[in-house]
Amino acid sequence: MDFYLNRSNVQERLLSEYNAHGSLVVAFDFDDTVYDFHKKGRSYNQVIELLRDLKTINCYLICWTGQEDVHFVAQYLKENHIPFDAINENPPFRNATSRKIYANVFLDDRAGLFQVYEDLILLIEQVKTTKH
Repeated sequence: MDFYLNRSNVQERLLSEYNAHGSLVVAFDFDDTVYDFHKKGRSYNQVIELLRDLKTINCYLICWTGQEDVHFVAQYLKENHIPFDAINENPPFRNATSRKIYANVFLDDRAGLFQVYEDLILLIEQVKTTKH
């Protein structure tokens, strides 16, 4: 089995990276991950709550979106109390020129959202348990 197809290896990597830096960089998609792009009446409350919980453990959150109107994205995130530190930009502590942003993990409706969501919930529980 490929190394990162083993769920425990994924969990170990996230926790190890978090422990090494006291933070993770989490990139999250906008359309159909936190915003109802197709206007189908869908909610994304659990993902939004996850982002809020990630912020409480010092994660750096990047909204990584194909939306061209970045001002709309920022306004929507602010109005809906969805935490973010950047939109489509690398963290200031990561000097990179690649078009792909740096992140420890990506939350995206088209890229294994369910598994990443569960992995991050477990990470938050592990971090909060060790801090108490």
